[in-house]
Amino acid sequence: MGLVASISAVDDPLAPHNLERLTQELAETAEVYDRSGEFPRPNFDILAREGLIGLTVSKAYGGRGAGLADGLKVLGAVAKGEPSTALILFMTYAYHAAGRGTNWPERLYEQLAQEAVNGRGLIGGLRVEPELGTPVRGGLPKTTARRVGDAWRLTGTKIYSTGSTGLDWFAVYARTDEPEPRVGTFLVKPDASGITINPAWDHLGMRATVSHEVVFDNTPVPLTQAVDLRTPREWSLVPPDPVHLLWNALAISTIYDGVARAARDWLRQYLNERVPSNLGAPLASLARVQEKFGEIEALLYANRVLIETAAQRADAGDPPTAAEGNAIKFVATGNAIRAVEIGLELTGNPGLSRKNPLERHYRDVLCSRIHSPQNDTILTAFGKSGLSL
Repeated sequence: MGLVASISAVDDPLAPHNLERLTQELAETAEVYDRSGEFPRPNFDILAREGLIGLTVSKAYGGRGAGLADGLKVLGAVAKGEPSTALILFMTYAYHAAGRGTNWPERLYEQLAQEAVNGRGLIGGLRVEPELGTPVRGGLPKTTARRVGDAWRLTGTKIYSTGSTGLDWFAVYARTDEPEPRVGTFLVKPDASGITINPAWDHLGMRATVSHEVVFDNTPVPLTQAVDLRTPREWSLVPPDPVHLLWNALAISTIYDGVARAARDWLRQYLNERVPSNLGAPLASLARVQEKFGEIEALLYANRVLIETAAQRADAGDPPTAAEGNAIKFVATGNAIRAVEIGLELTGNPGLSRKNPLERHYRDVLCSRIHSPQNDTILTAFGKSGLSL
C-alpha cells in the first residue's frame, strides 16, 4: 500500500496537534543540519511517513488535492522546525498545486504524481545561472538543449539549485538550439549521465537547502521530458499563472514567518526563565520587555492575518492579484526579520551565541531577502499600480 497508508482517517496529519508534533520532531535535528549543511533526508522520510509529500497532488492521482490554506499550514509547521526542509518541500507542492503540471505528457505527470503520493518525487526548479542571474528579470538562459536523434542533449550550469543532492527530479529551465529557440522546462533525473554537482553552497543561513551548482554536460533527456517548450514571443502572450505566483509569494512568506515564530517561542522561554541577580524576577516581568515582546506578537499577528486571508481567498476562487501577493511577501518577510531582531535586542550576547538557536534563526530569516521577486521589483510594480501607470 506504500507510505501513504500511514495516514489515519481519524488522526488527520493536518490537525493542529499533529502539526505541532511534526514541528518538534524536525526541530530536534535542525542545528545538526545547520552545522553540517547536508541534505536533510530523514526529514523527508518523516514527511513521507505522514503522507505529506503528495499533499497538493490532485485526488484524481491519489493525493489530497490540498489548496493553499492547507499547504501553507504544513509549510509553516515544517519551517518552524527546520526551514530548509520547508523550502525544498514547497517547490514540489507548487509544481502539483491546482494541477499545474497536468499540461505535461499524461504518462509523465502521472509518474511524478504517484511518486509524490508514495513519499518521493521531490521536484526542484533549476533556473538561475552565473551569467543570467534569475530569469525573473528577463533574458534567455544560456543552458541549451540540442536535439540528437530521439533525445535532447542538455548543456549548461545552474546555480542556487535548492535541494540539489536530494531531489528526485531536476526541472531545468533551458533553451533549444533551434534557429528560433524555444524556452521551457526539461525534466531530468539526477542519475542521468553528464551531471556534476559542485558543493558551492556555503551560505549565511538556510544551509541544509544544499543549493549547490549543477553542471550538465551533454546530458540526455527523453523528448517526452521536455515540457511546455515555446518561443519567447509565445511565452510573452501567455498570461502569468496567478495561482503559481501566489504560491511563491505566500509560501516564502510562510516559511520565514515560521522561522520568526520559532525564534519567538525560544525567546518567550528565555525571558521567563532568565532571572538577573539585580532584579530578582524574570526578565519577562519588566514593562520594557513586555512592550517589545508585544511588538513581536503584533508583527506575527499581522503576518498570520495577511497570509491566511490571501490563502482563503485563493481557495475560494478569488485570489489576490500578483502585485498584492508580492506585497504580502514584502510585508511578511520584513515583519519576520524585525521580529527576530527584537529578540536579539532583548537578549544581547546570549542571543548571538551559537549555543542558543536565536542566532541560527536570525541567519535563516535574513535569507528571505534573496527570493524572487526581490523587494525592488515588488515595490516598483506596486508603485506603478498605485500611480495608475
